[in-house]
Amino acid sequence: MTMDRREFLKSTGMGLAGLIVLPETINHSEIASEDAYGILYDAKACIGCRECESACKGRRDIPTINEPELDADNWTIIKLYQEDNNQSVYSFIKRNCMHCIDPACVSACPVGAMQKTPEGPVIYDETICIGCRYCMAACPFDIPKYEWEEVFPRVQKCDMCADRIAEGKHPACVEACKIGALKFGRRSDMLAEAHERIESDPVNYVDKVYGENEVGGTSVLIISKVAHDKLGLPVLTSSSLPSLTWPWMKAVPGVAVVVATLMTFLYWITGRKLKVAVQEESINDSNQS
Repeated sequence: MTMDRREFLKSTGMGLAGLIVLPETINHSEIASEDAYGILYDAKACIGCRECESACKGRRDIPTINEPELDADNWTIIKLYQEDNNQSVYSFIKRNCMHCIDPACVSACPVGAMQKTPEGPVIYDETICIGCRYCMAACPFDIPKYEWEEVFPRVQKCDMCADRIAEGKHPACVEACKIGALKFGRRSDMLAEAHERIESDPVNYVDKVYGENEVGGTSVLIISKVAHDKLGLPVLTSSSLPSLTWPWMKAVPGVAVVVATLMTFLYWITGRKLKVAVQEESINDSNQS
């Protein structure tokens, strides 16, 4: 199948336009303010009852089956940490989406299927997702999961019950926690509460609020009596990942222009040589006849 010069330039231009739009899409996440909502999880207070797990699944009409790891059905899990040589030293830890203030998953999504809402939750729109799974690769907490066994798979993760928040309710997991290990409110208030708990009992808390500064801050904050890295929480810098990748991504349009120009030039050179060869062959045939 042949393609004339006009068709070639048209297809090249369409590809170029897509590349040029991409960085704008990536850099378009809406940063939540300190007035956005957040969740405080106190691992020292958690007793591992897993009522939060059941509430999360109940909200989505999924049977309650305790699973050891996050997956497409399990958006929040409670895990137990125990020291190998002293099992009296232990802690529960709740794992779910951290709802970063400047989310890497939102930055990586080329179509805007992942969005950070002004209220705090990071939500997912399955109707526009193209299944590229860049969000999964970008997340520093390894949170988004894929429905590998489904015919029409989706990316799945905790959405902080954005629908319930819109109705003035608390997230299902927070509402289900009766001992106060989970608390919901404005992030600034949750951060102040976290520091207050640590200062009131410095012997039994690690002097750090996980999520206060990690990757630019998260809407989920964690305090505990055990070092956070021992609980499986990654050690991360205070710089948001989008702020680190944006200088590289903004160079994409320039690179695309150079590539498109080079492709057009090569097409013209190849076409010119072919045209000359055809003309020479035609002249040789005329001379021989």
